[in-house]
Amino acid sequence: MSKGTQSNLPQNHPTIPNTKVGILLVNLGTPERCDRNSVRRFLAEFLSDRRVIELSPWLWKPILHGVILTTRPGKVVQAYEKIWMKDRNESPLRYYTRKQAEKLADSLNDECGDQLVVAWAMRYGSPTLDETLGQMKQQGCQRILVVPLYPQYSATSTATVSDKVFDSLKSWREQPALRTLPPYFDHPAYIQALASSIDDTLGAKQCKPEVIVVSYHGLPQESLEKGDPYYNQCVTTTRLLRDRLGVDQNYLRMTFQSRFGAKKWLQPATDHMLMEMAQQGVKHIAVITPGFAVDCLETLEEMGIRNRELFLQNGGERYELIPCLNDSKNGIALLERLVKQELGGWI
Repeated sequence: MSKGTQSNLPQNHPTIPNTKVGILLVNLGTPERCDRNSVRRFLAEFLSDRRVIELSPWLWKPILHGVILTTRPGKVVQAYEKIWMKDRNESPLRYYTRKQAEKLADSLNDECGDQLVVAWAMRYGSPTLDETLGQMKQQGCQRILVVPLYPQYSATSTATVSDKVFDSLKSWREQPALRTLPPYFDHPAYIQALASSIDDTLGAKQCKPEVIVVSYHGLPQESLEKGDPYYNQCVTTTRLLRDRLGVDQNYLRMTFQSRFGAKKWLQPATDHMLMEMAQQGVKHIAVITPGFAVDCLETLEEMGIRNRELFLQNGGERYELIPCLNDSKNGIALLERLVKQELGGWI
């Protein structure tokens, strides 16, 4: 309610607070520090989510607390140490998610004034959804657009954000009106942003790669069989990107990375394809990871370091990693367009 409306209220009328529209960017999460205890806490929260690990807790908890949380944190710390932003003492995922929120706020406030509140939170770790939603409430947000930073929908990522948001609001007497950003895997602005990112990275180079590998985070094969749309949305994104660039499936190849556990995962596997291409004589490739809104452990360490070494050790000679959209001009323009589209009637 505007100040002008407040002044028109009858005498002794209860004060009605000014209301705002909130935009909440949500990413997966990250350890707060690069040490074993922080990583262990993060993994314990992440891997306890029934959306992420669909085993019975009676079977999974002894494995999680007896083996995984004993052995895996040390390995994960070693991986984080290679990409940790030591001057800021934070992970790239945390840094870029915050920068996205800050730059989106600057961009939107130029047009909408102080009507909007742009915040950011992590599904696992901090800042938590509980505390961030509470802060938005204190700032007067009675309408909130939740923006899961996942272009392709999966129950293991997008759905668990919604689960947690609604769970956080269970104790609220007065709940805000909520909207959630739909998956944007086929949005023209998203496809254009990816194509521009490829052009920006490779366009000025005299020698073009022989193959561009489009690597998405993997899921167990059973997720597809249970009806998760993630795989089909990855296929659609890849097809649309090929069409936009005017290339075929031999030049732009889709793969899946980050396998975990003994189950069968979506194929083809990124590391296997990289090794096979190198052994078959492919010397120069580029890699893009369009399922990640910002650079993180999976893009910078897994794809930027480990899989680079794998390709080079097997006969490859040149490996170029195309950055995520992050807080780039194209990345912020995409977020602004998506958000404005979903705020119709609210601003």
